[in-house]
Amino acid sequence: MKQNIIKASLLTFSLMLLLMVLYPLAMWGIAQLSPNQGNGFLVADKNQNNYYENIGQSFSKDQYFHGRPSTVDYNAAGSGASNKGSNNEEYLQEVEKRLNDFLQKNPTVKKEDIPVDLITASGSGLDPNISVQGAIVQIDRIAKIRDLDYDKVNELIQNQIEKPLLEGLGPNKINVLKLNIELDKLSK
Repeated sequence: MKQNIIKASLLTFSLMLLLMVLYPLAMWGIAQLSPNQGNGFLVADKNQNNYYENIGQSFSKDQYFHGRPSTVDYNAAGSGASNKGSNNEEYLQEVEKRLNDFLQKNPTVKKEDIPVDLITASGSGLDPNISVQGAIVQIDRIAKIRDLDYDKVNELIQNQIEKPLLEGLGPNKINVLKLNIELDKLSK
């Protein structure tokens, strides 16, 4: 029995050293080799407010492109999904409400043209990106509210498309924060 307690204690302390000291130090070291030393990438708006480009932001005003819904209210301190399955009645009602809200704010859009990323949250609840189609279906609303030409807003979207890693590992995407910052510049 005493021998098992000694082995268990050694294993516990070894894992504590590995997981509480060595692993965090290794991750910190790797972060120091990355661009910006692991501190994130800041983007400034026209008022010189800084935002992290890789954390979803809440854009609820109609004159801005809306991003993905968030299950954590865009709070980066605690990311997470709803963990509700596609047959959960409460989840289906929530998605239906988001769909109806989107259609109400974007009356020129058909239900079947709305991409899923505009009505469902990501796994982290903090996804900063939407699909290209997610931006395109919002053009009419943005152009009308801001009194801009449709083609001008579409051109802005086309200039904000980010290609996937190695041109094939994932879909094209648009960072909503960067898009809205450029939209504000366009609307001056």
